[in-house]
Amino acid sequence: MTTDKHLQSWQERFEMAEAMQPLLGKLYRNQGVEVVVYGKPLLNASTIEIIKSHRLVRRHVGEKLRLRESFPFVVALSKLAVKQCKVDIGKLAVNYWKNHSDASEVEQYMAEQLASAIDHEDTQQARDVVLYGFGRIGRLLARLLIERTGVSNKLRLRAIVLRGGRKGDLEKRASLLRRDSVHGPFNGSVVVDEENNAIIANGTYIQVIYANSPDEVDYTQHGINDALVVDNTGIWKDEAGLGLHLKSKGAAKVLLTAPAKGAIKNIVYGVNEADILDEDTIVSAASCTTNAITPVLKAVNDKYGIVNGHVETIHSYTNDQNLIDNYHKADRRGRSAPLNMVITETGAAKAVAKALPVLAGKLTGNAIRVPTPNVSMAIISLNLNGETNKEDMNEYLRNVALSSELQNQVDFTESTEIVSSDLVGSRYAGVVDSQATIAEGNRTILYVWYDNEFGYSCQVIGVMQKMLGLNYQSLPAV
Repeated sequence: MTTDKHLQSWQERFEMAEAMQPLLGKLYRNQGVEVVVYGKPLLNASTIEIIKSHRLVRRHVGEKLRLRESFPFVVALSKLAVKQCKVDIGKLAVNYWKNHSDASEVEQYMAEQLASAIDHEDTQQARDVVLYGFGRIGRLLARLLIERTGVSNKLRLRAIVLRGGRKGDLEKRASLLRRDSVHGPFNGSVVVDEENNAIIANGTYIQVIYANSPDEVDYTQHGINDALVVDNTGIWKDEAGLGLHLKSKGAAKVLLTAPAKGAIKNIVYGVNEADILDEDTIVSAASCTTNAITPVLKAVNDKYGIVNGHVETIHSYTNDQNLIDNYHKADRRGRSAPLNMVITETGAAKAVAKALPVLAGKLTGNAIRVPTPNVSMAIISLNLNGETNKEDMNEYLRNVALSSELQNQVDFTESTEIVSSDLVGSRYAGVVDSQATIAEGNRTILYVWYDNEFGYSCQVIGVMQKMLGLNYQSLPAV
């Protein structure tokens, strides 16, 4: 019967995905190899998530990748002495099957494609990380750091720093890590160690430190040295304020998860991380919106050239706004966030120039806060030097998302049904909605979705790695 045929096919895929899981886990834990399928990570992925990742390949190449086609590549990878890299088995499998009819040459093919990472000598030392502040971004950074737990993990979350310390605070902080109204439950175990004032998450021992100022912590008392302190509070944004962190024993560098003031470098990972020098001790990861639009703007400017443009941000409300009408020092932000669209200012358009100087003075911007808790959209209206149309623009941006140096920042969707909640948990800086693209002559309007919490946090992780000199190959190369 037809129903039996479909059920059998599902069973086969399910069993194949189950067989992949232990191999994927060992590759990361023992060799530091993170496996992805067209950019979608399989680290700690459930059986269903592995199956879905293969179906999503259709978006990139026009047809799905079958698990029986990719499984030989995971097996071959597990036999190679590949270390400290990210391997896209989706791309490797698709490219292989274009020219082969069976799997007889998979191992040889993999050895050739991954030659640069075979027997790679890992000289990178694990580095200590401290999260100063544990709000929306701080907790998501914690999740991202903890999911990479293992001997091969080079970013070690050692502590979080909080204000307060009142009775019950530790358990409440742990509870906020366990449960998230937007991003769902924590994938693992969270245990509170009241006696030692610590949280243990998936085996990661996280010291909880209470302090009222960045310069009053002695991290060395907790065995933390040369740490990267990630400031998630948004309180200090200039060199004088952020420099207070460097007065604490055990702190070596500071990363701000907000736009910085003054001469501090604003970094959009994937665009200008090469600007980070070894001697830089204070760096900003810019804003979520700047991270969302800059990669797309760079791609468009590289091909067409941008004369000028305007960016309108449709942004989910944030903790800075009021739940109900109340006093707020900023215009309009005092009005109830869940009940109103609120026009406000954004510096994201001008901030693009800090990461992409070629666009200095060419962009204006504004923002509208809307009654959704997460996922935002940037509407980018541009005047170009060159002419284009919707089909050509979309084809170009599709290729950018698929096989360019910006493939980890820019995603692309052709769905006619996608809405904001579908993008919760997206790991990309921005997702181009091709169905909404408008392009004619030298004008184009692009619609770019972004998870302003999770996608941004993934960008921050990239900046953290760069600041600490942790470099990983992505194979196959673009």
